[in-house]
Amino acid sequence: MDRRIFEENLLALCTGETRINTRLFYRDSSSHYDFLKSRSGEIVPALLLRSSDTQPLHSMIDPVREAQRLVSTIPQDTGFIIFLGLGGGFAPEAALLRNGHHGFSRVVVIDFDKDGIAELLSSRDYTKLFGDSRFSLYVDPCDDEIKKIIGEQYKPALHGGIKIIPLRTRTEATLSIFEKTVKAIEDAIESAASDYSVQAHFGIRWFSNIIRNLRFGETVTDNFSKIKNAFPIHEAAIIAAGPSLDQQITSIAEYKARQVFIICSDTALPVLLNHGIEPDAVVSIDCQHISCYHFMGCNLRRNIPLFLGLASPPLLCGFSTSPFFFCSGHPLELYISQYWRPLPKLDTSGGNVTYACLSLAEKLNAQRVTFFGADFSYIGSRTYARGTYIYPFFEKKQNRLSPLEALFSAFLYRSPFLPPETDSEKSGQGQTHYETSSLRFYRKKIEEKASLMNAQIFAEKGQGVTIDFTHKMTHNGGNKNQVLWEECDFFSTGSAKMSAIEFLESYRDDIAALPDIRETKNYSSVLSLKNRQALTTLLPFAAAVKHRNPALKTGDLIEEAKRLCIEEITRVCCANPKTSGAF
Repeated sequence: MDRRIFEENLLALCTGETRINTRLFYRDSSSHYDFLKSRSGEIVPALLLRSSDTQPLHSMIDPVREAQRLVSTIPQDTGFIIFLGLGGGFAPEAALLRNGHHGFSRVVVIDFDKDGIAELLSSRDYTKLFGDSRFSLYVDPCDDEIKKIIGEQYKPALHGGIKIIPLRTRTEATLSIFEKTVKAIEDAIESAASDYSVQAHFGIRWFSNIIRNLRFGETVTDNFSKIKNAFPIHEAAIIAAGPSLDQQITSIAEYKARQVFIICSDTALPVLLNHGIEPDAVVSIDCQHISCYHFMGCNLRRNIPLFLGLASPPLLCGFSTSPFFFCSGHPLELYISQYWRPLPKLDTSGGNVTYACLSLAEKLNAQRVTFFGADFSYIGSRTYARGTYIYPFFEKKQNRLSPLEALFSAFLYRSPFLPPETDSEKSGQGQTHYETSSLRFYRKKIEEKASLMNAQIFAEKGQGVTIDFTHKMTHNGGNKNQVLWEECDFFSTGSAKMSAIEFLESYRDDIAALPDIRETKNYSSVLSLKNRQALTTLLPFAAAVKHRNPALKTGDLIEEAKRLCIEEITRVCCANPKTSGAF
């Protein structure tokens, strides 16, 4: 044991990214490890067993060569490697020495037992490993922290594949702990893969819509000052567009008569208006132009606030006299909020507009929320309530070879149904609804969010309604008095630092200033904070480019994304605002 080595290792850790739940203290004696010298001269940690024997964590012949052979089996397109167990650090060091990815490779080590880690740091020099900007060490992380680590650090567009490599001797010593860790990592990878899939489909559309909406963002955010004092809110009703909405219209009308604040999803808007019910707010988050169908024929020119994600189709601004942009978490939206004008943030991580409506109710400090039409399932072979966009859309699309019923059927069965969850449904008794994996995911996310909110939350009952808040504590939290919109921080947007065109030109320069990844070693270490932020804004776009051109390597992919984004920004800056359209 050597205090100097311990302090040098600890200092090296402080310069990198690490997470240790408790403080590490120097250990002048060993109770977890013995330290042996290999034939090649390396110090090898060995577990101290109850039998007083030792079990080396690495080869006693040449642990460095053993690590190099292990790392050589990892595919070259794997840029994110998670090692379970620190040991002597030979494998992580070998992984960092691999060529390729030009500094974008990430090596993460997860280990447990701070006292054992302190012994390792007191006995072997890890400064070279800990000082590498691509390396992170996490000691005693909980499952949620592990998921957050993967979610924040793993960028598929940059890193390519991801690999978990256990240090077998170490992980088998506390198998149950590491099994839980692997499960948490796998869950995080599954979530990252799902996010990447969405980026691959919509990354280009998001970018295109966002930069075009900025010219509206110069003025529409200020529109809210005209109406923000109009509605106090204490109780809210959220209107989704599930089939059960048909039977709930009367109840919604009663809520409206009681002056309950009505927050409507864009899909359900025409249903409400056709029944003479005017919502107090409408929310839309979809970037696809099919969103425009929700507003066709709807009159929103009566100061009904339309809350739009900045990545919404630019045409949607024209459907309301009171459009209001919010930031949904896209990295470019966050970049805009920091360097152009602050945008109010709304949680859209649930992946659907009903979740965003609940987030808005939360931001408005609603203390009682009731859902209508929130089925998250198909009822009676129907996907949406009558009066939604899908009916006129398919009526116009039908022909003799593809009649109306065939279109509805194809839409209904485009994703496989999941097996029932409850015992009564499994027995075939009383099943009135059918779920897909997406719908079940949406339902569970919204139930999860509701469980964390300090409000009473209910779902209007109806045939096939699957959403369940029975586990939710029905207590009124916070101030029971009505809260005016002007008192909500959500609407404190601030002013623009420059014109939209000036910002876009500055952003274009920031993209152009990014070094060429193909010609720069240790790429991530040479980037400034603003460089990193600018690069991050390109990653969803890069995912979509990769989807179109799977053969592109990381360096070529980033350079192609930079080129296309610069061209698109130039097109918007030079175009007539009345004629410019998304590409």
